[in-house]
Amino acid sequence: MRDFEAYMKEALPETVALLKELCLIPAPSHHEERRAEFCKNWLEAAGAEGVYIDEALNVIYPMNCEGKDDIVVFCAHTDTVFPEETPLLWHEDEENYYCPAVGDDTCCLVQMMMAVKYILSRGIQPKTGVLFVCNSCEEGLGNLKGTRQIFKDFAGRIKCFYTFDGGYRKVTNRCVGSHRYRVECRTEGGHSFGAFGNRNAITALAALIADLTTVEVPQKEGCKTTYNVGTISGGTSVNTIAQYAEMLCEYRSDDAACLADMKRQFEERFATAIAAGKGDFTVTLVGERPCGGEIDRALHAQMTARVQELSQKHSGLPCHANSGSTDCNIPMSLGVPAVCVGTHLGGGAHTREERVQKDSVLPGLLIVTELILDYFD
Repeated sequence: MRDFEAYMKEALPETVALLKELCLIPAPSHHEERRAEFCKNWLEAAGAEGVYIDEALNVIYPMNCEGKDDIVVFCAHTDTVFPEETPLLWHEDEENYYCPAVGDDTCCLVQMMMAVKYILSRGIQPKTGVLFVCNSCEEGLGNLKGTRQIFKDFAGRIKCFYTFDGGYRKVTNRCVGSHRYRVECRTEGGHSFGAFGNRNAITALAALIADLTTVEVPQKEGCKTTYNVGTISGGTSVNTIAQYAEMLCEYRSDDAACLADMKRQFEERFATAIAAGKGDFTVTLVGERPCGGEIDRALHAQMTARVQELSQKHSGLPCHANSGSTDCNIPMSLGVPAVCVGTHLGGGAHTREERVQKDSVLPGLLIVTELILDYFD
């Protein structure tokens, strides 16, 4: 009889120490080198053989994958939304651990690593090929680069895909696709008094933003579609007609047809701004996350139900299915069933006050480990 519950209870202090250590290693998207190296070394010290870091900065640990075309992937992302210079300060109180990115996705990553350590300590072998991945570039303009690389390198060989991310009161099994743009505006600018009347890049960009707010969000039963302008910057001083301004904007939907409708409406408004001549616009697609495609629905439903069963078993709380933008977008768009599994409770994601509830770490460890053990002898 497997002893993973007793093992994880005893290993809880080690888990928390690993969580703190990993939290303090900066890992902005595209610059996960230090975390990747740490994870590789840690897995090797735990007994993993054949661990490597690929060109996308994914840490890959293949078990029994050679020659297999029915590989199961388990992953958790190493990158965070915080720039390299953000102070990563850890503290705790009676109920929570606090640190930027402690929940998204460091806690999930640590729980997966501890499950791997348990498997290695017991010499348990997989029934099929299993790929453990500490993957890069899930956040923001990382554009899911790490998962894209996995499906490039293991094309046609992956049967199903699990990623650990978020809280265990939900399982994400429907993909929210998105398109993200950088819009730049340039003008001749000039002195605010002496060159008054010249084109102003900020004014032109503001007019475009105002026009984007008139987009009609598609209404389709059971689906959700949104849009947002996330950042805006530009100008030189209060007495300078701005020569340059830029913004980042996006739209999202969990339905491919609605996503296509948003693309049409945004591109129409971009074209209108360009034609107006109030500024010289450059529009660059900087992020694209696909919606789901055709998959084995029966297998996908089975995967979802099993996650919900294990989550409720170990946490005592209901686990609801929902939509989200995660690493699952890539496999689902390629026809591979995928679900995103929550592993803890907390709050403040993507803020400096991010937290994980202390009493949620152990249930998450048990959810992660038992799910993985389903694919081992």
